[in-house]
Order: sequence, then structure tokens, then C-alpha cells
Amino acid sequence: MKNAKVLFISSEITPYLEESEISTIGRNLPQGIQERGKEIRTFMPRYGCVNERRNQLHEVIRLSGMNIIIDENDHPLIIKVASIQAARMQVYFIDNEEYFQRKALFHDKEGKFFNDNDERAIFFCRGVLETVKKLGWAPDIIHCHGWMSSLVPMYVKKAYSDDPIFADSKIVYSVYDDAFKSNLGKDYARKVTLEGVEGADVTNLDTPNFLNITKNAIDFSDGVIIGSQSIDGEVEGYIATADKPVLGYQDPETYIDAYSDFYDEVLVGESVLAG
Repeated sequence: MKNAKVLFISSEITPYLEESEISTIGRNLPQGIQERGKEIRTFMPRYGCVNERRNQLHEVIRLSGMNIIIDENDHPLIIKVASIQAARMQVYFIDNEEYFQRKALFHDKEGKFFNDNDERAIFFCRGVLETVKKLGWAPDIIHCHGWMSSLVPMYVKKAYSDDPIFADSKIVYSVYDDAFKSNLGKDYARKVTLEGVEGADVTNLDTPNFLNITKNAIDFSDGVIIGSQSIDGEVEGYIATADKPVLGYQDPETYIDAYSDFYDEVLVGESVLAG
């Protein structure tokens, strides 16, 4: 399905951040999928360590100006964009001074998990979906990378299910070796709730650790990709029991073709099991 539209939501993309498994895939996969004839849009958070001048980020005024309400507080949504010229692709950045001004990604200098990582994840996921709505661009596939994107599957299937932009979207969730040891705040299940999200949908999130937020993402996805050679054992066991297409870990040299084929399989609703 060459003309399919693929939305990439990634917690990390190089060259804006240092190279990691997620950031490298976040950079190369969209380009490869675009080169295979699909239309793409790519989003990541605008962490404070992203050098705006060097990377020539600029604000997109027509997309900025919305507020995201979390726990009854308004948080301004700023959208910035930059281009990776060699790949002929744009990257959209979700920005907010309170959540993303700091230079670190998820931990402070002492290695402590940021107390507001729960709200940062909520803001990022909702910010992407609201911006895509404003773009009027209806994705066929939404591919989520990194735990920061883990709320997107539930939001698309529940809170945005009646929105024509997302009504026909299929969601692919990549599971990585990016576990964190802390919990995402005791009020996480309440904070993530939107109209359309019911109590049963957030049962896993009552204890919002890495395992449970990943289970929640898998439950609401249409397909799962194992993105790291080694992932959390409990997560691996949960994926094995999921009644949905799963693509096993792929060779870094050839994964783009496998991912592209997997998107097509998910779109036509066929059952795939690849190892």
C-alpha cells in the first residue's frame, strides 16, 4: 500500500538527541518508509537539550496556541518544526516551557526520575494528536516508539475514536528495552482520563510502572513490534498472549522492509506472526 499515511511518534530522534536504539530508528525508519512510497509525519518532544539554533527549529504559529488541560491546569502547546535535509523530511516538536525546558530527558543529575514525567507523557501524547487534527492529516498507521508514546493507542481507540482524522487509523506499538524503575505518579490513572476513556480502560494504570503502561499500550494497539533484541521478560510474556499481529526483532540492516510489510499486513487485518 504505497500511498498509506504513516504517523511516527517517537520519544527520541537523532540528530536532535544522541544516538540510541530508539533515536536511530526514529531517524532512519521514517525516511525509509517515505522512500518506499508512503507519506509520513514525524513527532518528538522538544527537550531542552535539543539545540534549536543548530538544528534550525522554528515555531509553527498556525499550529501553536492550543492549551492542553491536565489535572485541571492549562498548559500551552507550542509546535516547532525542523527539516532533515538529507532525508527530505520534517520533524515536528511538541514543546512546553514547564515540561520540556530542562536539559535532561527523564532523569535529573542525581539520576532521579522526574516527578512530572507522568504529565510530560500525557502532554506529549495529547499534543501530537491535537496537532495532527489541526493539520487535517488522517494517518492510516500510527507507529509509537518509546514509553513516552504509550498513551497514544488508548487515546486513539477511546477518546478520539469518533474523530474522522483517527477513525480508521491502525496503531503499531514498538516495545524497546527502555524500562524505568519508578512509577509514573499515584494519580496517573485519573490524570490520563478523557471523555471516552472509561474506568476499565485504565485498570492497568492504577500501578503505573513500565510493565503496566506497556500492557495498556499493547491492549489498544493493532500490532506490536519487538524493537530491541532483548526486552523485559514479563512484557515479552504478555506479548506472547496478545491476540494480535506481532513482528519479532529484526536485523538492523533489513528492518525497514519488514516494518513496511508489517504495516500493510496490519492495514488489511491479516494475522501475522514473524520471528
